[in-house]
Amino acid sequence: MSIQLSSHVFAGNPIISKTPKLTDSVSFSSAFQTLKAYFSSDHGTQGSCPNFKVLPFRKGRPLVGSSGDLVPTWHLGWLSLSECQAFLGKSRVKLTENSFVYLGSELADEVVFWAIDVSDAGDLENEMSDMQLSFVDVMSLMVATDWTNQLVMADLAIAGQAKALLEWHITSCFCGKCGEKTVPIDAGRRKQCSNESCKKRIYPRVDPVVIMLVVDKQRDRALLSRQSKFVPRMWSTLAGFIEPGESLEEAVKRETWEETGIEVGEVIYHSSQPWPVGPSSMPCQLMVGFLAYAKSFEINVDKNELEDAQWFSREDVKKALTFAEYEKAQTTTAVKVKQMSKGVEKSFNLSLDFNMESGELASMFIPGPYAVAHHLIASWVNEAGVNDIQGHN
Repeated sequence: MSIQLSSHVFAGNPIISKTPKLTDSVSFSSAFQTLKAYFSSDHGTQGSCPNFKVLPFRKGRPLVGSSGDLVPTWHLGWLSLSECQAFLGKSRVKLTENSFVYLGSELADEVVFWAIDVSDAGDLENEMSDMQLSFVDVMSLMVATDWTNQLVMADLAIAGQAKALLEWHITSCFCGKCGEKTVPIDAGRRKQCSNESCKKRIYPRVDPVVIMLVVDKQRDRALLSRQSKFVPRMWSTLAGFIEPGESLEEAVKRETWEETGIEVGEVIYHSSQPWPVGPSSMPCQLMVGFLAYAKSFEINVDKNELEDAQWFSREDVKKALTFAEYEKAQTTTAVKVKQMSKGVEKSFNLSLDFNMESGELASMFIPGPYAVAHHLIASWVNEAGVNDIQGHN
C-alpha cells in the first residue's frame, strides 16, 4: 500500500506561504503591540477587536477539536481574542512577551495567527471538554490525520511549526555566548541576550538529519534496521545526524558505515521533511532523505546504535507496505482523538494501533505515510524516479 501525497506531513504550512513580506505597516512588533493594547484594555471594549486567532498549547500539545461520526476529522482549536482573554482570565495566565509567538498572517483576510503556551495554567481539562476541545500530542495527531485531506494536513503543518517555536523558547532561555537570560523580540520569532554588553541575537534553528534507504542494486534488496525503541516488528531506514564539517552525502556514507559496516558509493537526494515531533531538546529536525547504493554487503551491526539490520528483498518490503494497516491505525486514532475532545478518554497507547491486523500479526511493517522513510521505501518498491516523491514534483 502506498498513499499519494501532495506534500510531506508537516510541510505545506499555508500560514507561512500566505504571510506577506514585513513592512512598516505589517511587522512582528506592530502586531504584538496591537495584541498587548487589546489585552490591556477593559476586556477589549476600547476600540475594535482585531482579527487575531490564537492557538493554545499545553506541554507541547495543541488544542484541538473533532467532528464527524463514521470518519472523525480533527481540527485546530483556534480561539478569538475575546475567547482567549476569557480563557486567560479563568486560568490566571498573565500576558507577557513570553506568552505568545507570532505564527504568520493572511493579508487578504487581515487575519493574524498566534500560538500561546499555557503549560503553567491550572487544571484546564474540564473547561476544555465543555468546549468539546482537548490538548492532544502532535504525534497522535500525525497518525490520526487523513493524509489525503489537505485541510487537515494544513492544520498539522501549522501545529508542527507552532510546537517547534514554543519549544525552541524553552531550550533557548540563556545566551550561549555569555550565559545571561534571553528575551523574546519580534513577537517571539527571535530572541536576544538581555546583557547590554552582549545583545546576541538568537534565531530558531533546525537540526538536519540524513535518512537513507541503502539499496543493493545487484541483488534487488534494501537494507532496513530496527532500534530498541521501535514497536515490535517495525523496520525502517537508517538515519543519523550531520557532524560539523561534512556534507549531507558524507553523513549518509559515514552513518551507514558506523551503524552497519556497509560501504556506500553513489548517494542521490530524494526529498526532505520537517519533523517537529522529536525529543524536546531538538524542537524541530529536518529529515533529508536519500537513496544510497551499497558497495559492500556484509552487515556488522553496531549494537550501541541498532538492535538489528538486515537485507530485505523487494517482494518482502512490498508485502510490508501492503500488509500494514495504516488507514486502520489512522481511523482508530482519529476516534480516540474525538473521545479525548469530549473528555471521554484522557490518553492512549499509540503503538498498539500498529500491532494487529484482523487478529493476525504481520511479520514486519514500516513507518506510515506520515514519515519520509515510508516514501523512500515506497519509491524504491514501486521503482519510481528518485526525484518523484509520490507526486511531489
